[in-house]
Amino acid sequence: MHMADALLSPAVGATMWAVSGAAIACCSGKVQAELDDRKIPLMGVLGAFIFAAQMINFTIPLTGSSGHLGGGLMLSILLGPHAAFLTIASVLVVQALFFADGGLLALGCNIFNLGFFPAFIAYPLIYKKIVGKNPDYAKISVASLAAAVIALQLGAFGVVLETVCSGISALPFYTFAAIMQPIHLAIGIVEGLVTAAVITFICRARPEILQSTVTDRSIGSHAIRNIALAFLAVAVLMGGMLSWFASERPDGLEWSITRVTGQKELKVPEDWIHGTIATMQKKLSFLPDYSFKIPAEAKPAEANASNAVSQEQKPEVGKADRSKLGASVSGLVGGALTLTISFLIGFILKRRAQTV
Repeated sequence: MHMADALLSPAVGATMWAVSGAAIACCSGKVQAELDDRKIPLMGVLGAFIFAAQMINFTIPLTGSSGHLGGGLMLSILLGPHAAFLTIASVLVVQALFFADGGLLALGCNIFNLGFFPAFIAYPLIYKKIVGKNPDYAKISVASLAAAVIALQLGAFGVVLETVCSGISALPFYTFAAIMQPIHLAIGIVEGLVTAAVITFICRARPEILQSTVTDRSIGSHAIRNIALAFLAVAVLMGGMLSWFASERPDGLEWSITRVTGQKELKVPEDWIHGTIATMQKKLSFLPDYSFKIPAEAKPAEANASNAVSQEQKPEVGKADRSKLGASVSGLVGGALTLTISFLIGFILKRRAQTV
């Protein structure tokens, strides 16, 4: 559900940058006041875990579409809403800057849609209400499913509103919403089931982590080393290997746009703002679309070679190998960048709290 710049006007994009920036500032203040040393490494490894998880698109049966985890709800349950919002923002910044996943103009929208709704709507008003003070496995499952579905529905509707308010694409409100909401209902169900499975595992292994967010207490002296290492190991596995098997079908947003317009991609407006931002993103993204950059001078040669050989010959196998290698490198590098940024955010806020 990462929006592209082609959907947004500069006015809407700038407004959502301001809104998300204000939310980040507010969350930073809250985290600075409440963060404990045990939660700082957890922010890092969970950020890397969500980055890797978002690389793995899963097929939505009977639709020709795919989806991926948002991760905002899971982060909110494990870190609390304010630290979760900062962590998901870190993931999205890394994706947009270095992998061209989601537009830079649209970054404020993406942070808001994928971070605000799960952290500050679905988590406190649905998940916590259902789970209560004494979570059990049944409550966790029901709460995770309900909260994930609501968060994805709100996020999808946010995309529709931001696109229609921009007024630069031929996407009518009612038609776009009628396609976006059902496909993200299916994605939300999958996210809810995965979230329930992960939180149930944490409930069995380290229930004090869940209690620290449900009751607004710090983790304190409870050891989280094994949980952090487990998340880190899974992140490496997903980013380094499981990303090879991600569905190549368009995600829910891309699929919805195609269904409405009949086009796989929307044309980016030819104004200086969109052009400048697109040029900036192209220069910054060293692994665009989670693959290696192809030098401009090499493209014609590759195109001619592809016309001269059949698909069964070795150059195509080499191309597949390069694609897998690119995905692995992207997963590992992106996870490391997200871990570092999330950890640094927590460390800096903790140091600032100590000096106040």
